[in-house]
Amino acid sequence: MSLPQSSVPPVQPEPTAVEAPYVIDPAGGCPHALNTRLRGLGAVAEVVLPGGVPGAIVLGHEALKEFLAHPDTAKDSRHFPGLRDGTVPADWPLRVFADAQGMHTADGADHRRLRALVGNAFTARQVERLRPRVEELTDTLLDDLGRAADASPDGVTDLLTHFALPLPMGVICELLGVDPEHRDPLHRLSHTVIVSTVSTPAQKTAAVRELVELMGTIAATRRRDPGEDLTSALIAARDADGDRLSEAELIGTLRLVLVAGHETTLNLISNAVRALCTHRDQLAVVLAGQDGKAGWSDVVDETLRWDSPVSWFPFRYPARDLSIDGTVIPRGTPVLAGYTAAGRDASFHGPDADRFDVTRPGAGRHLAFGHGAHYCVGAPLARLEAGIALERLFARFPDLNLAVPEADLPRQRSFIGNGVEALPVRLSRA
Repeated sequence: MSLPQSSVPPVQPEPTAVEAPYVIDPAGGCPHALNTRLRGLGAVAEVVLPGGVPGAIVLGHEALKEFLAHPDTAKDSRHFPGLRDGTVPADWPLRVFADAQGMHTADGADHRRLRALVGNAFTARQVERLRPRVEELTDTLLDDLGRAADASPDGVTDLLTHFALPLPMGVICELLGVDPEHRDPLHRLSHTVIVSTVSTPAQKTAAVRELVELMGTIAATRRRDPGEDLTSALIAARDADGDRLSEAELIGTLRLVLVAGHETTLNLISNAVRALCTHRDQLAVVLAGQDGKAGWSDVVDETLRWDSPVSWFPFRYPARDLSIDGTVIPRGTPVLAGYTAAGRDASFHGPDADRFDVTRPGAGRHLAFGHGAHYCVGAPLARLEAGIALERLFARFPDLNLAVPEADLPRQRSFIGNGVEALPVRLSRA
């Protein structure tokens, strides 16, 4: 198996410094060297978003924690006047993040109302009930992965295609009651709409329209034939009391749960595999299981810190001028949450913050799932899936390794998602 040359972005020499404001490259790529340089400007940096829109990014751990939980930090785009005064063009490719309706773009009572409708499905107790099904699906996919490697002339197979993607996609679709034939188009469309930041405005608009139509089809199916799934529960709440959930909020909430429920976990699993394959000493510590020195939950947390599945996530808006770590962010500025940057902030995580260490004290002291009222509702499910996936993957294939140098892996064309587009591996030394 070889990587398609068209999918491998050309290697560009990285500058040693950046000037403020930093003009964001829509193509994204590995964010860590850039994060280090931007943190040199301070915990908060001015940026120019694609389309020439002024914005900001919060990069430091403590600064991001303060900003995410600040009572004057809003998610509702009514706090972004540029969307309505003509400053931001109608075809701005990042409008999809501001225009979406759902709990991820709501504040206060609206946010609490919408979050309550889905929160019960993601409590630790409810998620634990999914463990047997996640284990069953994991084992089935590992069988498929082995068969794919056996069928390959060089023994190389794509871990993303055969394992890291179908596991979280299968789980979240079963939770939502989505029929299997919809899974491939849902991933393709959600990747275009949410993850890719190189899609043209026309591509974004077409994909949004198709995704909304598909989510409407899924909702209509469950309305005709309700089941024991989250979509049916949301529809029941919508039909019983329209004041609790509008039709637009229903579709927006379904889209959020679907996208967040598989894209981020896909990156979490693949980033952890890359980290363990390039840090065999850390993998050996976990496989040895010496006196509980480190377990798979530690691998998950260290991956979340060291290589967060989300890099710079849009948007939050200051409802008034805010001073964060000595930098004033003007009211109405679209602000990115710099999760990958905060995860390697040496001022919080120590001078070895760039080192992947599954025995690191204080595991879990990261912001990869957010902080405050909008803390990721699906965090328990992501942890469960990733822990089971990694433990069973390396129990079955302890010699699994990358089939190409890590630097040659095709990165996601995104400054929002942090992951790779393919993960070719060999399952054994032979």
